[in-house]
Amino acid sequence: MAKPQQKHCLASMTAFARQSGGDGALGWTWEIKSVNARGLEMRARLPAGFEMLDAPLRGRIAKRLTRGSLQINLTLDRSRAPQNVQLNQEVLAQVLAEAKRLEAEQELKPASADGLLAIRGVVEVVEPISDPAEMEAREAQLLADLELAVTSLIAARQDEGRHLQGVVEELLSEMAALTEQATSLAAAQPAAIQERLQRQLAELLGGEKPVAPERLAQEVALLATKGDVREELDRLAGHIIAARELLKDSAAIGRRFDFLCQELNRETNTLCSKSSDIELTRVGLALKAVVDRLREQVQNIE
Repeated sequence: MAKPQQKHCLASMTAFARQSGGDGALGWTWEIKSVNARGLEMRARLPAGFEMLDAPLRGRIAKRLTRGSLQINLTLDRSRAPQNVQLNQEVLAQVLAEAKRLEAEQELKPASADGLLAIRGVVEVVEPISDPAEMEAREAQLLADLELAVTSLIAARQDEGRHLQGVVEELLSEMAALTEQATSLAAAQPAAIQERLQRQLAELLGGEKPVAPERLAQEVALLATKGDVREELDRLAGHIIAARELLKDSAAIGRRFDFLCQELNRETNTLCSKSSDIELTRVGLALKAVVDRLREQVQNIE
């Protein structure tokens, strides 16, 4: 007996994950915050001395995610082991030179020692590790914990995606119902146009000779053609079917869904501009409002 096909769930681009770890001498915490973006953007904030992690972390994340703006932070807990502090002589020399220049130009008081030492980069905390093998092991452990953080992030994005998929499906159902309503109204338009035109002509002509039926039929046909929205409604129905099929795709669908929303928006705009019936226009505006809500949700789909 064949197994029932599992329902595919969307992945949101909005999520947060945290993963802590450490070795005998140092503790650390990775934090990753993800929000929506057109592509994959990464900004990493790493402590001094850990810049070598930047390239490998970007490569690992790029293998697992395709879209989203990520802020990756690494914070350290140095309380597990003694620390060595040293001055960065090069940075200190640059700061002193700039301080002397400002003293001469602005007649400022000489910079104090505590003020100079408080400037970021002048004083550095140096890890007591000197063994290359130990440093390599720490780097590997840091990257392993990063992978765990990314796994947690993906799980959080999928959790949010399940909620997002429910919202999108409800909006598509609402659009389908409105499209059916608009289709029924559009089908009644020729008769409504003829009735309206006959009434207006009767008011204008009074008791005079009525317009010939052939001429009246021509005018009705002309007005009906100008306000014919059947093609727009057919395309709307087709786009809704395509959107529902897209939800079943296991690949990242955000960009394709965004393009589909642009097409839906184009058809609803044309529907509203061509409609000459108040009720049909009302339904068209309701459709446009739902499309706008759908576009807002789709912006967050990976």
